[in-house]
Amino acid sequence: MRVRPKKELGQHFLVDENILGVIERLAELGPDDVALEIGPGLGVLTRHLADRCRHVHAVELDRSLAPWLAELEARANVDVYWGDALRLDLAALDPPPTKLVANLPYNVATPIVAESLAGLPTLELWCVMVQREVADRFFASPSTKAYGAVSVLVQLAARRTGFHPVARTVFRPPPNVDSALVGFRRLPLPAAFEQVKAIVEAAFAHRRKTLPNSLQLAGAATREQAAAALGAIGRDAATRAEALEPQEFVALTEAL
Repeated sequence: MRVRPKKELGQHFLVDENILGVIERLAELGPDDVALEIGPGLGVLTRHLADRCRHVHAVELDRSLAPWLAELEARANVDVYWGDALRLDLAALDPPPTKLVANLPYNVATPIVAESLAGLPTLELWCVMVQREVADRFFASPSTKAYGAVSVLVQLAARRTGFHPVARTVFRPPPNVDSALVGFRRLPLPAAFEQVKAIVEAAFAHRRKTLPNSLQLAGAATREQAAAALGAIGRDAATRAEALEPQEFVALTEAL
């Protein structure tokens, strides 16, 4: 039985089981874990998780993969959900997931991680396979090209615990970009994280603008309010979003 990966869904199926040991190590898998896997594909990782975790929640959008996942659906400790992970109420999963372990579809990797930071408060650890540039972006430093809104949000919510480049040959079809596994563990979320998130996203909405101009264009604050808030945290009105450290965005939000 053959299945053709769907480019429009960002599908690159994991087929080389040698990478599973690396995932197990970075995910720090244990018998009490409840794993959430988004995009199980052919079920290679799902099976590995089910053999090592208390429970696995697998979310798959492509119903044509049902024959490949039927055996796993029959297992007592595996639940397969058919639908869009960005639309399903993952916070209602029972038992609540403790780890997100997934070869994420390329086209939704960033929003899935960003939404899970506050949206899935029971998650303690993430181990995700993503495009190399996305993995680099998660923990990029300020004032670098890769640094952006998702960098700030991930770094406010988690600390990186592992990183492993992944060969293109572990996927079918081999992607045209490099990939990497990145692991990170939850930190306590800043107070009013959703407000901070709104300011961060507004601040990076117009990267070529100064921060006061970007916040005003995004409707998050007036130019005068933003300039005053920047002054309160020791920054001037000419500052751009990419210059601020993650914790400075928390202070900026509090000052607005």
